[in-house]
Amino acid sequence: MDVLAVSGYKPHELGIFKQDAKEIHYIKKTIEGKLISFIEEGLTWVVISGQPGVELWAGEVVSELKREYSHIKLAILAPFYNQEQIWNEHQQEQYQLLLEEADFVDVISKKEYEGPAQLKAKNDFIITKTDGLLLLYHEEQPGTPSFYLKAAEIKAAHKEYPIYFITPDDLQQTVEEEDERLRDYWE
Repeated sequence: MDVLAVSGYKPHELGIFKQDAKEIHYIKKTIEGKLISFIEEGLTWVVISGQPGVELWAGEVVSELKREYSHIKLAILAPFYNQEQIWNEHQQEQYQLLLEEADFVDVISKKEYEGPAQLKAKNDFIITKTDGLLLLYHEEQPGTPSFYLKAAEIKAAHKEYPIYFITPDDLQQTVEEEDERLRDYWE
């Protein structure tokens, strides 16, 4: 796999309302572990739309991984112009910093927001342009990632398109590993 789309929940869907919430650390560590596995198998591009939550966090992880894996690249394909206008100040700053770090940036709909059809078009476009999807998702809490999942499942029904999940179990495992690492550090 050469090009991987990454998406998942927005912060409020995860009950995360503070930019320094400890949950973000665990989510980013889990994303990092998954991405390293893909990178070591040949992944060269990670594609996000840059929306708050899992996508921005994944973009930050890719930026950090570039130090060790110089061949990995980040693409941000925004669904429409000025998507960040309705976000809070921290999310806007986070997005702007990530745009500067990205290796490729473009806008799918060359207009400002007009309606949800632009978001569907973004999902379809990104799925079309990638070789697989990594999604933080739990079927008992569908939320916004379900739209990406639907687009990916449609593509997977017609051609090989692997869908990888980050589940609550994966996150719990990361929490336990990080706690153990900290315990070992202090002993």
